[in-house]
Amino acid sequence: MNLQNPKKYSMLVTQARQVADTFYRPISRKYDKAEHAYPKELDMLASLLDGMNEGADESTGATSASKRPSNNQDTGNKNGGNLSALLGVMELCYGDVGLLLAIPRQGLGNAAIAAVANDEQLARFKGKWAAMAITEPGCGSDSAAIRTTAVKDGDDYILNGEKIYVTSGARAEAVVVWATLDKNLGKAAIKSFVVEHGTPGMEVTRLEHKLGIKASDTAAITFTDCRVPAANLLGTPEIDLQKGFAGVMETFDNTRPLVAGMAVGVARAAIERTKELLADAIDLNYGALPLNASHAEATLYRLEAEYEAARLLTMKAAWMADNRIPNSKEASICKAKAGRTANEVTLKCVELAASLGYGEDELLEKWARDSKILDIFEGTQQIQLLIIARRLLGKGSAELK
Repeated sequence: MNLQNPKKYSMLVTQARQVADTFYRPISRKYDKAEHAYPKELDMLASLLDGMNEGADESTGATSASKRPSNNQDTGNKNGGNLSALLGVMELCYGDVGLLLAIPRQGLGNAAIAAVANDEQLARFKGKWAAMAITEPGCGSDSAAIRTTAVKDGDDYILNGEKIYVTSGARAEAVVVWATLDKNLGKAAIKSFVVEHGTPGMEVTRLEHKLGIKASDTAAITFTDCRVPAANLLGTPEIDLQKGFAGVMETFDNTRPLVAGMAVGVARAAIERTKELLADAIDLNYGALPLNASHAEATLYRLEAEYEAARLLTMKAAWMADNRIPNSKEASICKAKAGRTANEVTLKCVELAASLGYGEDELLEKWARDSKILDIFEGTQQIQLLIIARRLLGKGSAELK
């Protein structure tokens, strides 16, 4: 396994780090205090990303996270769109997670469209900012328990139900909605639909007040006899009882490494800032035994090791997606590891920095708040461990709950 970033992405990584340092961090606290205010500064950044991605086989945003074949005819090892998107996410979240989630046209719904849409849909939804709506009241971690319904009616589907905790749900131009075609057939009947804002029957009912990522809006949306064209169903409309839930779950194979990358980015930010704050009190020596180090030094050694493990696991999952290698288990492994690591790292860095880490003069306390959601959305820590166990033991959801 090559442990270095691909050289062809060095400019991407450098540019993303510059954005994090000089663009995100100066406005990070401003939008943390102004929850639900849209960061107008992001419009320019979104336009720059659009320009960088135009006509590129391997772009830098969420729309590149896909397992579809590349135009590149190289049949050997590929470092493609998933890895480039991941590296960009890691660097941008070194600056601010909430602002990364608020960039127009870079939502998780865009990654979902990139993962499973056909060529006609890719062309039609190109340039649309798409959120992703899965969670429902009474249906959080268990995506298979979705109760939002989609009933075929001529050339349309009629959606009824409620979605909550939709990231960018109010600002995005469209929402990828998970709904069931037949409740009696269980998870095999769950499909995803692209529903554009302004569609009659779709209504944003509230915006949530949150612990962190306040620059990103989180909405509740209801669908009441919402008529959606059948052409907006992503993937095949047939219900395959053999394949089951695998079709829509392929989305997570691409998005979970991206969320893990967010966690990796904020963990590194916390570690590096803590080193700066403690520079006069510690003397890091990686050639010495941890037993000979102070408590703060030994703690930083351990946090760095956890961070590095999370980073490498995340890069492996993205690389597998680029090479069209089944990566469901690895996507869950990296999401579980990185989410837990970011939580531990940011909280421990607040502790090490003492009163400095707890005040609003430093971003450490904000990163600690922001990091918690990264262990929750796109599947909680516990759900990831359950998925990993099923994969390792070769058991289905009915056998291992």
